[in-house]
Amino acid sequence: MNSSHTNTMLRDHDSARRDTVPGRAARLLARGPATMKSPAARWTVNVLAVAGAALMVWSGVIHLQLWSDGYRSISVIGPLFLIQGVGGIALAAVLAVFRRVVLMAAGAAMMAATAAGLLLSAGTGLFGFQESLAAPYAGSSLVVEFASAAVLAAAAAIVLAARPGSRPAQR
Repeated sequence: MNSSHTNTMLRDHDSARRDTVPGRAARLLARGPATMKSPAARWTVNVLAVAGAALMVWSGVIHLQLWSDGYRSISVIGPLFLIQGVGGIALAAVLAVFRRVVLMAAGAAMMAATAAGLLLSAGTGLFGFQESLAAPYAGSSLVVEFASAAVLAAAAAIVLAARPGSRPAQR
């Protein structure tokens, strides 16, 4: 078999592999604002992603502050506050740098889950702990987390709705 034929077979195999459902899903999740044709859409997504990341940092700082102020001694909840604080700040940093749909979706899910956890804890209790919405930072935490989830979900939706294409050549 000659080298040209082998290269053609490899190219066809790679193309077939990319056309699978997991391949298409991976390409969608890896998309970011740089793949968008419209400069206005790219700018909008970049601003939304960075704003969402900043709100995630704010939520992480709130959780680390509360952990430091005494939540660390609460079974299960204490370690979760530490994980949310450190994990939220780390994910926000990665999101701010790479701005990919998968990171936007992960950030939106994390923020929505964090807010839902607070509401659940205030309503019925969570892991044996009953929170109050009158507790320090509870209200601001909900606002920050729901806002971050909404902003990041909007950024991801804009990227997914945009027609993929290469950016225009820089002059």
